[in-house]
Amino acid sequence: MTLNEILDQIWVMPEESREELQKHIHEVSFPKAYNLMGIDKVETSVYFIKKGIVRAYVLQDGNEITFWFGKEGNTVISMRSYVENKPGYENIELLEACELYELKIDSLRKLYKQDIHIANWGRRLAEQELIKTEERLISRQVRAAGERYKDLMKQHPEFLQRIQLGYIASYLGITQVSLSRIRAEIR
Repeated sequence: MTLNEILDQIWVMPEESREELQKHIHEVSFPKAYNLMGIDKVETSVYFIKKGIVRAYVLQDGNEITFWFGKEGNTVISMRSYVENKPGYENIELLEACELYELKIDSLRKLYKQDIHIANWGRRLAEQELIKTEERLISRQVRAAGERYKDLMKQHPEFLQRIQLGYIASYLGITQVSLSRIRAEIR
């Protein structure tokens, strides 16, 4: 996915503002299994996925609990670091070799003060991330794992081809055996 497509899906800015923002963004690549962000670390960058798949997880009683997957076009951000400049809650691991666009948070904060269009773009970025978090929370609280799996099949079928079933089971809050049963029932 191109940088312009990613920026525009957040909020369309005037060309001059977009060009100014792009001056502060550069491409980076990391291998599969790379830990992009770590729990209890103040993150200094926001990333946008050009190519690849990532997951966000936390550790609970020695187990990794996956709560989010990101793919091409998605933003990878520690909201706590972004908003409060405090250590984040999550680990971000690359499930494939990834090509990313990196934007330093300090640069972005300076741009917010200089350009109202970039500031509005940043507001929309935060709003969209809040809505995604809210949707995940509500879905996890009120929908059964089978329903959430069907939603995943409909909304992100590529995840089922590109992500290990153990991570998908963790995301759904079930065991791999339960996931196998759900998959068998659907077939």
